[in-house]
Amino acid sequence: MESSRARRRRRARPSRRRTAVHVALAAAAVAGVTAGGTVYMKARAHQGPVSSAKSSSSKSSSSSSSSAYGEESVEPVAEPAVDHTALLAETMKSVTVPAGAEVSAAVVNLDSGESAAYGDGAFDTASIVKVDILAALLLQAQDAGRHLTATEKVHATKMIENSDNASATALWNTIGGADGLDAANKRFGLTGTEGGEGALWGLTQTTAADQLLLLQQVFGEDSKLSGASRAYLQGLMGNIESDQRWGVSAAGDGSAWALKNGWLARSTTGLWDVNSIGRVTVDGTRCLVAVLSNGSTTRAKGILLVESAAKAAVSVFAGNAASASASAASGRQ
Repeated sequence: MESSRARRRRRARPSRRRTAVHVALAAAAVAGVTAGGTVYMKARAHQGPVSSAKSSSSKSSSSSSSSAYGEESVEPVAEPAVDHTALLAETMKSVTVPAGAEVSAAVVNLDSGESAAYGDGAFDTASIVKVDILAALLLQAQDAGRHLTATEKVHATKMIENSDNASATALWNTIGGADGLDAANKRFGLTGTEGGEGALWGLTQTTAADQLLLLQQVFGEDSKLSGASRAYLQGLMGNIESDQRWGVSAAGDGSAWALKNGWLARSTTGLWDVNSIGRVTVDGTRCLVAVLSNGSTTRAKGILLVESAAKAAVSVFAGNAASASASAASGRQ
């Protein structure tokens, strides 16, 4: 018969079967924590911190948690950058260019800073150089620490608002002719513009890309011109004589435009140089646009060409941008 002492020893010693069960449960618990920790770390890597409440020991919960944490999800694909220059080239195909004529255009979205250009040839400026002449005069006045004189202001107003040639000649002489213009343009960052010889300011050579840089000096914040100088020039360009409100303004919605046009019948050929530069707004998008052309048989045909090119340029960033993009995409297929 078993003694009471032996019975007490037997009760105090745990059975091997019960110990094995406890070890198995502990191992399962550790495995569960390890699995949960792995999922948690993956979730952090893909989607940031997550709640531990999403973890579950059941097979179905583990599967749903894995999906929720993104272990099997596909990483989002970044949208490719739009090639606005290629898009502009595509939209320019819709512009009818008369036989023998040439056109070049450049545009920048003032809000995003993105730009596009079509054509890189040099063109006669005609009267759009008057913006450049006034910008050079304002820069020289800033350097001298002075304001424009009353006479200079009269000439500036007539030159920009009315496209008065006598006033342009007077200020051309004031800035030092081509040398003064070229010196200012070097500081403005223009590299493809060269002042006309002698008094022939209208035969200054330029590119659409350079005219866009000039417009950025007039309308942008990163400019050699002071805020007061920019505001002065902008004000004159926003008050152009009514019969000269054509050109790039045709690409806007009629609000907040500012421009300067140029037109010149070449005596050697009888063909027209017709140009337009300025700022337009379409559906809240502000764009600077420069369009240069030559070779049109009439001024009217030159204006039509310039306006069509301006609309195509602005459509890259506003208005018809969606349809222009679709057209460009289909053209590449």
